[in-house]
Amino acid sequence: MARDLASEVERLIKSPNAYIKKKAALCAFRIIRRVPDLMEMFLPATRSLLTEKNHGVLITGVTLITEMCENSPDTLNHFKKESGQREIVPNLVRILKNLILAGYSPEHDVSGVSDPFLQVKILRLLRILGKNDAEASEAMNDILAQVATNTETSKNVGNTILYETVLSIMDIKSESSLRVLAVNILGRFLLNNDKNIRYVALNTLLRTVHVDTSAVQRHRTTILECLKDPDVSIRRRAMELSFALINSQNIRAMMKELLSFLERSDAEFKAHCSSAMVLAAEKYAPSSRWHLDTLFQVLLKAGNYLRDDTVSNTIQIVSSAPSERQAYAAMRLWTSLERSATAADATERQPLVQVAAWTIGEYGDMLVSEASNSISMVDDDGVDDFSRPSEEYVIDIYQKLLWSTQLSITTKEYLLLSLAKLSTRFTTQPSQDKIRVIIDTFGSHIHIELQQRGVELSQLYKQYAHLRPALLERMPAMEANVVREDNDEELATNIQTHEQPAHEQDALLDLIIGSEPLSNGDVEHPPQVTANNNSNTNDILDLLSGLDLSSSTPVTVSNNNVSTPPSLLLDGLFSPPAPTSQETVVKALERGGVVVELVVCGGDGNATLTMKARSHHHTTITDFLFQAAVPRTFRLDMMSPSGTVLTPQGEITQVLKITNPSKTPLRLRIRVSYTIDGNPILEQAEVNSFPPDLFN
Repeated sequence: MARDLASEVERLIKSPNAYIKKKAALCAFRIIRRVPDLMEMFLPATRSLLTEKNHGVLITGVTLITEMCENSPDTLNHFKKESGQREIVPNLVRILKNLILAGYSPEHDVSGVSDPFLQVKILRLLRILGKNDAEASEAMNDILAQVATNTETSKNVGNTILYETVLSIMDIKSESSLRVLAVNILGRFLLNNDKNIRYVALNTLLRTVHVDTSAVQRHRTTILECLKDPDVSIRRRAMELSFALINSQNIRAMMKELLSFLERSDAEFKAHCSSAMVLAAEKYAPSSRWHLDTLFQVLLKAGNYLRDDTVSNTIQIVSSAPSERQAYAAMRLWTSLERSATAADATERQPLVQVAAWTIGEYGDMLVSEASNSISMVDDDGVDDFSRPSEEYVIDIYQKLLWSTQLSITTKEYLLLSLAKLSTRFTTQPSQDKIRVIIDTFGSHIHIELQQRGVELSQLYKQYAHLRPALLERMPAMEANVVREDNDEELATNIQTHEQPAHEQDALLDLIIGSEPLSNGDVEHPPQVTANNNSNTNDILDLLSGLDLSSSTPVTVSNNNVSTPPSLLLDGLFSPPAPTSQETVVKALERGGVVVELVVCGGDGNATLTMKARSHHHTTITDFLFQAAVPRTFRLDMMSPSGTVLTPQGEITQVLKITNPSKTPLRLRIRVSYTIDGNPILEQAEVNSFPPDLFN
């Protein structure tokens, strides 16, 4: 019908009757939305609409041209270059200037602002025409400055026009002074009593901070004040913007404010905020001591809401530090561990207990030696709260924690192995006897993993006593196996827990979703269901179609990047180091402005794939979810993603670990789902271009 009637509609656009002309233009707008191929037919008639005096015709004409330019690059170039003088931009500038200075149509005045709806539509079209076009941008710089300075701000309608002006200034190739003016407008919005206007300001600053960071930095104090706002949406945007503003010059002041925010924030913010703080501290730390102090403060204030890999990253940083810093870390963590144990709140800070147990187990001799008195423990507030403990007192604290019924099994594993290591660090006979009694007690523990560790560690006092010092000696410095990059806004990092499938026919669901029960002491509690997974079972099973699923070898997906291996304690102690290999980048998906790449390295039957997702869109992508499946002859472990929000210029990463005993070529089926501008998108692909010798 649209194809049959398009020529008639095009004729009616030229009608002398303004009402018919407006209706015809509106009909053309709907036709090209349904049949974009007909766009070219309306081009000649459309340009004449901008010379109309009638408000309805003019606003409809601007709307029609905007739709054409947004959906067709060829049409956009046509409007820019027709007549050779870029005539459309001066026309729009002239109309906008009349609206501001002379008033265009009194009957369309709203709260003292002349025709705000038309102004907003013209500003939006100018933004589209000026993007990546220096000449067109120069022609509209002056009018944008006039709109920004002459618009009444006491009414909400004026703020609407200013908001569109700011977006246009930031999107085109505007002058630096004009960008500073735009950021200052947003700064004034932050002081507005209307929380919607404050939210819009924060959201816009977050999108434009990469354009002119120094201009946004001037409003840092106001942005930090928004962290205390009672509205949860404003606090979230203020937090993300605060992380985008961190640099090497302001890291100390910003971290102090963010630590205060982390301590008082709601549970929903703690995982997101703590992960971003760890990344920022790693990137901008002014000194190694400050870096350690900040990490320990994050562990203390975030509690159990920390991402799993934060524990392993902190341990890696401590292990690679100089010996004096290792002693400092042991002393600082001992103070936190002692307070947690005596205050009975270790249950709420189990990642802290795990890091403290590992560190004290490795460097406990430095903790109790007299040399610790020579290390300054004065913090930034001038407080020295460390007192050197005795060996027996350290063991008493360990015993109190190990006897707790509230600590998780993983935390007790850290403590038990740490206690065994202390048997080679401490020297007095009473402490040695006490450690042995505690370890022997675990030989009859109700939990099989702790029982196994208790039995094996007890054997190090009996059959393998001569090997105990060598087996429990200090670990060498660890190397970071995953390099993480900080994003401007990619701060959002949510720990996802998944529902355990209830029926056997859903077993294939584990290949992509996975399941991991949460534990509290010896009692397992049902996990929460992730809110991001909106695919139904059949969709997920489709991802596996075409892959060889004949073998019975399980493929699991895990969100844990840190765990104590369940294998025998002595297994692998003398195994050779894993071979290294060069990294290869494989493009897995490039559709709809989203690019997914896999950074691949492997050898000896194992491979590590680092998924990196980037977006070429100008709007933020939310609910980003990456899923993968392999044939059952492989084993797949997926770590937690770095976030679910993909911003322009940002990046989301996720680590996949694949084990392939048969060393056959890798076939990977992937699915990427996300939401952009409120529209859910689902993309799927199969990746077969991996190096043939990946597992050799």
